[in-house]
Amino acid sequence: MKRAPGVVSNLHKLDLISIVISSKCYSKKWFPPQSDLEKGVNGLHINDVTPDTVATSSRFSSPPGPKTEALVPPIYHSSTYKLQSVDDYLKILEEGGYIYSRLGNFTNDSVCAVINSLEGGKGSLVFSTGMAAISTALLCFLKSGDHIVVNNPCYSGTYDIVVNILPRYGIEHTFVTTGCPVEEYRKHIKPNTRMLYGETPCNPNMAILDLEEFGKLGRSLDNVLTIVDSTFASPYLQPVIKHGIDISMHSCTKYLGGHSDLVAGCLTFASVDLWKTMIHYQTTLGTSMSPHDASLLLRGIKTLPIRMEKHSSNAQKVAEFLEKHPKVQKVMYPGLPSHPQHQIARKQMKMFSGMIAAEIRGGVQGGKILVENVRLVQLAVSLGGVESLIEHPATMTHGPMLMTSEDRLSGGITDGLVRISIGIEDPDDLIKDLQQALDKIPENVIG
Repeated sequence: MKRAPGVVSNLHKLDLISIVISSKCYSKKWFPPQSDLEKGVNGLHINDVTPDTVATSSRFSSPPGPKTEALVPPIYHSSTYKLQSVDDYLKILEEGGYIYSRLGNFTNDSVCAVINSLEGGKGSLVFSTGMAAISTALLCFLKSGDHIVVNNPCYSGTYDIVVNILPRYGIEHTFVTTGCPVEEYRKHIKPNTRMLYGETPCNPNMAILDLEEFGKLGRSLDNVLTIVDSTFASPYLQPVIKHGIDISMHSCTKYLGGHSDLVAGCLTFASVDLWKTMIHYQTTLGTSMSPHDASLLLRGIKTLPIRMEKHSSNAQKVAEFLEKHPKVQKVMYPGLPSHPQHQIARKQMKMFSGMIAAEIRGGVQGGKILVENVRLVQLAVSLGGVESLIEHPATMTHGPMLMTSEDRLSGGITDGLVRISIGIEDPDDLIKDLQQALDKIPENVIG
């Protein structure tokens, strides 16, 4: 009996399947994935429940055979975890494991382990934002009646919480000028001082804190913690903990993430006891990072070394160009010999990162003309991504919504200051772009 072209009989189909199954290319142990209800769970089978329950309650467990490990840690976005017994709840709290994602998550722990290895610390924690890391640290380690010494200027969010929020809880503060000798911190220490806070390089003026001296000061004092925001450098260029600092802070939104696609923060501690104290506050305040962001962050960190070297080499070239430009009054970049703390930066940084502060002639008008006329560099806040960004602190990040003009000037944030985050583009293209934007500043504006 002849079959029509293209028609395969059922018997022929079975023959083909038999050939495939018997082929050495396929294992007889391979079977289609089945839910636990199909296999049976404690005597409960799929025929014992309705389709409504099947849709919500079917789970797939690992197949038989040798166990493998995902090369890239998976995103554990489950909010809660299935327990085998009531006693397992307390056992996990005491011995480790996962119960509820606010208390612990495998994806988050994966990135914590990598950050801690980079920092050389005794433990790291990741937070939903950089400010979540900062605010949780301040609330954890300071109490009513305590005193903190902070550099000025500093990141605008840090300034806000120190000036406007901590005083509501009876916590005093004293500012020291960013980039000052560490002895200035010592001069302002009081009996109730419990924390010394520094940034290096500083946001936005790129001043440098001597980490070795800062660490020595902290270790010489009883009941006083040192914390350093090293966001502008990244742990690749500047591992803070090795200088004797108690807590290293980073906004992971910036260089650690590196692609402007996540917001996150991290803290790394010089002792396990500090880590244990902080994790209680983190889990109670609910400032943990999303596992989705943790996965993005982990991916970003894999390219951190090569990105930081490119950021740094690009920024060096751009800073040297700006320093020679007649419409630029001053350039603050740690890699320039003209930087007041250049020698300190050379001592504690592998390279000088991608952040530049430049004083543009013409004040506010000169600065605004520059930032509004770039074409390749993007006018945007934030920093540390692969693309170059520029902003005008006096009217944006440190502007009138947060600080008075007197506050800004006290921290050296002048009207013509611009902050540039140099990306990984071709540096000659960036220089051409800045050149054409500077050309648009009229001579009458410069005065």
